Amino acid sequence: MTEFVSRPHVAVIGGGPAGLAAAEVLSAHGCAVSVAEQMPTMGRKLLMAGRGGLNLTHSENADRFAARYGAARPMMETALSAFSPRDMVEWAEGLGQDCFTGSSGRVFPRVMKASPLLRAWLARLAARGVRLLTRHRWDGWDAQGRLCMSGPGGSVHWRVDATVLALGGASWARLGSDGAWRERLVASGIEVTPFAPANCGFVTGWSETFRTRFAGTPLRGVAIRLEDGEQARGEAMVTQAGIEGGAIYALSAAIRERIARTGHARILLDLRPALDVAEVTTRIARVRTRESLSNTLRKALRLAPVSVALLREGAGGQPPRDPAALARLVKAVPVVLHAPAALDRAISVAGGIAWSALDRHLMLRARPGVFAAGEMLDWEAPTGGFLLQGCMATGRMAGEGAWQWLRDSRQGLYPSAP
Repeated sequence: MTEFVSRPHVAVIGGGPAGLAAAEVLSAHGCAVSVAEQMPTMGRKLLMAGRGGLNLTHSENADRFAARYGAARPMMETALSAFSPRDMVEWAEGLGQDCFTGSSGRVFPRVMKASPLLRAWLARLAARGVRLLTRHRWDGWDAQGRLCMSGPGGSVHWRVDATVLALGGASWARLGSDGAWRERLVASGIEVTPFAPANCGFVTGWSETFRTRFAGTPLRGVAIRLEDGEQARGEAMVTQAGIEGGAIYALSAAIRERIARTGHARILLDLRPALDVAEVTTRIARVRTRESLSNTLRKALRLAPVSVALLREGAGGQPPRDPAALARLVKAVPVVLHAPAALDRAISVAGGIAWSALDRHLMLRARPGVFAAGEMLDWEAPTGGFLLQGCMATGRMAGEGAWQWLRDSRQGLYPSAP
């Protein structure tokens, strides 16, 4: 690797949003930056997220936004104060991507795609002299503290002035986030909290008939409540193994914790959240009693076949025909969840590098000059723009931390970029 004498050389390991954000900050400070990505292209998970319309961030107020990160709020709040949702929008628009805020408060680029944004971002970095290296895998450190890298030309050792690790979590391994870095850090004495699926689906015990007929069918406009706990409203999806979707993802941390504590979690599905029990009862009672259950619920509440079948599942076979009892079931269909879905199917992960292993600039205490960002860190947040905002904010925080460390450790050898 080329030696840079007049300016510090920083390696960024990982070409996702956190790594590219760190590279952008460091290159703006005049550093020579090399981004190493093990996949054939940069930003694969970002592109996957953009298939449904790239959700950049969220417009809710700062206090509620920071609260989305739960126990990780103190450090994440620091990162967000330096790169806020408003900063995210200005950054995207600076790359030529106009943004808008949807009715849910989520913020998107108007083109509703990730690829134009990523292309403009990579072009900006390349114009600053950032080296973007694909098919380069980090294998740890050698005895001299150099980075062990494997690339198209074979194995090499890089001697750099600082490093930012942004290798992602442990979900979507086919996109590069395989969590293989965990063992390397643990071997170096760095505490890493075990991974757990976040924003994930859950396994339940559907009957064979229900699973066969309705797997892949959406449940639209429902409210889901963890028994004696939190509630979310939105959509869900029946799967072969259980249930997933936005309303489930919003509760996934609480559901996961309940399962870990008691062995299962019971959720209640409200199939008509806009109506109270009294109104549901009245509408059911208006339908002639000789109608079948399916016809009664279709005429009274416009319930889809999947919802009617779900009522049968929740009732253990035959729902009550008494209007009041049936209404109560419609408003609270019980579903017992036994386990999270497989880690690699999760949208994101909980767990990662423990906050106690990092200083306030995201430097590894056991590895001076090595910083970490993004999903490698032990935080989780719901979908809705909070994941990408967290990755970008911590990536920039790690980049600023690396620059400050370089200046302090070199006693002012490196001046600020003009």
